[in-house]
Parts: sequence; structure tokens; C-alpha cells
Amino acid sequence: MTTICSTLEEWRALRRSAAWQGKTLGFVPTLGALHAGHAALLARARKENERVVLSIFVNPTQFDDPADLARYPRTLDSDLSLAEPYADAILAPSAKAMYPDDFRYRLAESALSPRLEGALRPGHFEGVLTIVLKLFNLVQPHRAYFGEKDWQQLQLVRGLVEALLLPVEIVACPTVRDPDGLALSSRNRRLSPAGRAAAARFPQILQSARDPAAAAAGLRAAGFDVDYVEECAGALTAAIRVEGVRLIDNVRR
Repeated sequence: MTTICSTLEEWRALRRSAAWQGKTLGFVPTLGALHAGHAALLARARKENERVVLSIFVNPTQFDDPADLARYPRTLDSDLSLAEPYADAILAPSAKAMYPDDFRYRLAESALSPRLEGALRPGHFEGVLTIVLKLFNLVQPHRAYFGEKDWQQLQLVRGLVEALLLPVEIVACPTVRDPDGLALSSRNRRLSPAGRAAAARFPQILQSARDPAAAAAGLRAAGFDVDYVEECAGALTAAIRVEGVRLIDNVRR
């Protein structure tokens, strides 16, 4: 049975309990609004560890737009149903508990984070890296699972672990896609049926384009607002807007 920890004290008591001592622990950090992509992360963690922990926390410090934070789906009941077959514990703390300092102390990276997502979302990765470090300190996992769809985030978390000498293995998991190729995302549910159908062209254009310029031109021709398209570490990485909803993806060719 999955244990729900809504306070840090509840989690710490569970983590110290005899049933958790000496067990390998896999961790899946999320914002909630879970979908099949998160289920794949949890299933991988369940396969590779004796204990699995999921965090559900809509982290306010990584949202550069307050309206985007307000619109983010909160679906705790359905999240718990999805996670229950995989997770031994779910950590769902309050913002006050996670930020007793009101975000006076924060973690920054100077090379990769100002690019791509960071160039368009000031402060985003400070929020991401700060909350990931806090969660790693709390959960003390042996392994943490991240999806490859968020390529830049994955690289920064790997760098965080290396730079701060954290005893955590970062496990990258393949992007989970719908049958038409669109990467699963909590934001997809904000699209209208027509917008969702149009969004399927996003990965198709990235896959077929010969270079970033051709991909950007093809995306604009398909009616998307393009934030960026860049070649990064052998993958074409892009962000677009569909009906005002921001989607990111990367494909290896």
C-alpha cells in the first residue's frame, strides 16, 4: 500500500523506519498531472529498486509566468491512482515546507542554463535545480529517473550531481509518445482537439528536417509559433507554441 506523506516530518519518519533501512531507493520527481510517461519512469524505478518514491510538487520557483503556474493542472486524485501500483510512498509537501527561506537561497548554473529554455524563461532553471537539490537531500535516493524529452533539464541535473558530489545515479528514460508521435506532456491536455491534432506535426517536422533552419521554417509553415530550434549533442531540440500552449521536444536522427 502506498504511503502518502504530506509533511516533511511524515516523510522523514518513514525514511528512517526499519522497513526502509538498507533498501535501494528509486525516486521520480514530478509536478503532478501524471500521464503514461510518468508511469514509464515509475515502472523503471520499480524494476530496479526495492523502494520507490514519487514526489508531486508544483514548484512555484520554476514558473517565470504566474499565469502559467495558475493554469498548471492539479490532479492529485488521478495522480495517486496512476502511481499506486508502482510507488511505496508519495511525497506531496507544501510550498511553505519546501521554501522556509522564501527562496533566498537558490542554485544557479552559468553555462547551459542561459540557453534554450533558460533564454526564454528567466530564472526557470534556478527554480528547477534548487528544488531538485532539496528533494535529493530529503529523499536520499540511490537512483533518480528523468525523461529524455526535457533534454536540457536532464543535462543540468546530471551536472548538478557531478558538481556537488551527490551520491545519486541519474537514470535517463526514453521519451514516451502517443501513436501519432507527439511526446506526452501534461500541457497537451490544454490543447483543443484541433490543436492536439495539429501538434502531431511537431515531431514529424523535426524528424524530417535536414537542419535547424529547415525545421524552423517547416514549423512556421505548419502554423506554429517557434521559440527556438537548435542542434544539441546530436539531437534537434525545439520549443513551439500551439494555441498559446508551449511544447518542447527533441529528436535524434
